[in-house]
Amino acid sequence: MTNRESALAILRYQPYGRLPIVHFGFWGETLWKWHGEGHVTEEEVRGYWDGSAGEASIIGKLGFDFGWGVSGGPHTGLMPGFETKVVEDHGDGSRIVMNGDGVLILQRDGATSIPREIDHTLKDRASWEEHFKPRLQFSAERVNIEGLRRFSENPDRDYPAALYCGSLYGQIRNWLGMEGLCYLMADDEELYTEIIDTVGDLCYQGVKTIIESGLRFDYAHMWEDICFRSGPLVSPAVFREKVGPHYKRITGLVNSAGMDIVSLDCDGCIDALVPVWLENGVNTMFPIEVGVWNASIAPWREQYGKDLRGVGGMNKNVFAEDFAAVDAEVERLKPLVDLEGFIPCPDHRIPPTAIWDNVRYYCDRMRKEFNG
Repeated sequence: MTNRESALAILRYQPYGRLPIVHFGFWGETLWKWHGEGHVTEEEVRGYWDGSAGEASIIGKLGFDFGWGVSGGPHTGLMPGFETKVVEDHGDGSRIVMNGDGVLILQRDGATSIPREIDHTLKDRASWEEHFKPRLQFSAERVNIEGLRRFSENPDRDYPAALYCGSLYGQIRNWLGMEGLCYLMADDEELYTEIIDTVGDLCYQGVKTIIESGLRFDYAHMWEDICFRSGPLVSPAVFREKVGPHYKRITGLVNSAGMDIVSLDCDGCIDALVPVWLENGVNTMFPIEVGVWNASIAPWREQYGKDLRGVGGMNKNVFAEDFAAVDAEVERLKPLVDLEGFIPCPDHRIPPTAIWDNVRYYCDRMRKEFNG
């Protein structure tokens, strides 16, 4: 049984050949650090992206089998995006830049964290009608059928290929900013709802076009990132009312095409939104970020049963420690794997604090523990 077949079997509670050793990618700073230490080549770093030959070479050295969430799908963002341009150069290595989402951000040379947001083009009905609504209409140009065919039918891949179905709330947060989105919900509920409905319909139409083309994928995948360490960045009741129906519509569509696994990428403490996703067809939580809130699939499984699956839940921070810390983390994961329907995976992209030998040791230890 291949790694791809085993991963899908695990999430379907079926017998499987082996537990794949799965990752969620690496920060660029991590790869450049490892390059400086002589572990990876410059060509591998520059040629790295999810699903690339560069990725395959790097993870081959470490011992991972594949990365979760490698996907292809319709273009569900602004089309065209805003022109990225420097609006103001401060002359000290920092500058104000207009990015592709129409957001003014403060960029600093050498900074690796999320940049500070200065202002947003999307503020109200007028800016929505002029700059955003026209860029969020469906057209055939949003779907590259031949490119998706090469991806989904690639005979050399040994990883599950996902149909990316978009983001129904997270990308709206990106356009408005967190503060702007909260104010809009209170000040203009009609516009707030219209934006969500427009994005939801765009994602649905793109997925529908791909399914009607006859292309098939192993599972469906979506992205949000709408939670932080204390919980969601949106009221669960509002999310259920406004966004839930769009999830249900899209998951019903992919289910009809045989995709019974629907994975969702959301960082942070997602507990309050898990029931909303489950009742609307999302059944696989990813990356189950451990964080300071100690997230784990175990209490969710106890509460929701086998309807809920998971990929993730491995505390990536142990890569900065030592072999003993890695051993302890692997031991913590063992009873979670025994729950079935769960594939361990570092709970976000591996950060620059990670020590190369610790990551290699983790892969070796996981392989010996579960597939020895």
